[in-house]
Amino acid sequence: MSEAIWASWYDLEPGEQPAFLDWAHAHWLPWLQQRPGIGWVAHYRGVGHGPALATYHDIAGHAPDGETGTGTQFVVLAGAAGSHTFYRPLLERVAMPDGFAAMLARRRGLRQAVLVEEARVNGPALLARPPGATPAPAIQFGTYRIRTVEEEQDINCWYAHQRFPLMARMPGSVMTRKFVTSTGWAKHGILYEFESLAARTRHFEEPEESKVVDTAEWTGRIVRTTLHTPGSPFVGERTWPPVEQPA
Repeated sequence: MSEAIWASWYDLEPGEQPAFLDWAHAHWLPWLQQRPGIGWVAHYRGVGHGPALATYHDIAGHAPDGETGTGTQFVVLAGAAGSHTFYRPLLERVAMPDGFAAMLARRRGLRQAVLVEEARVNGPALLARPPGATPAPAIQFGTYRIRTVEEEQDINCWYAHQRFPLMARMPGSVMTRKFVTSTGWAKHGILYEFESLAARTRHFEEPEESKVVDTAEWTGRIVRTTLHTPGSPFVGERTWPPVEQPA
């Protein structure tokens, strides 16, 4: 199982999406997966947020304008055993096949980070993510900073005492992993994996993320201590490798 992730968020102009995505799925992502030390690569398309997460966005703080890339439509994730895999050399500075640089230059609002895992918990739907496989068909990926050291201690206690035990028993939860960044604007990352978007909405967003409106709830209090990257938390469905449909 990978212990580090390289993440690359970006946007595309609407007219460029079909050609770029066809090329990325056929050429760039398979090439990336063959890089030494890379265990898996996954590509996700953002699907927007339900009412509860929209409220979350209204309450949480965000990165000041101009401090980090603003991409929110897509994210590419690559997993490796350790963060140094992504620095020998820096992943996007390696020699690439002809035409790759021109295609990658089409991305807008590019934001990248390398994140190192510090904790994880498996959920009841773990079979949706066999060992060594790409992350699950649906994800929620938050990346953020905390305003003060005391509030940082509080949110980590919240993960340890409340959120991780909840995810260990939540139907549809595949795996939850907490990260700290090696490089990137955010200091913290939290990656929730679900067997489907429907399971995420039913069991996670509607009953749990809705608690952000209530400051009497621990969840409601800690959300107000965060400064998120643009679009965070990102909710997405996997487009590559394709999600296998049940027989």
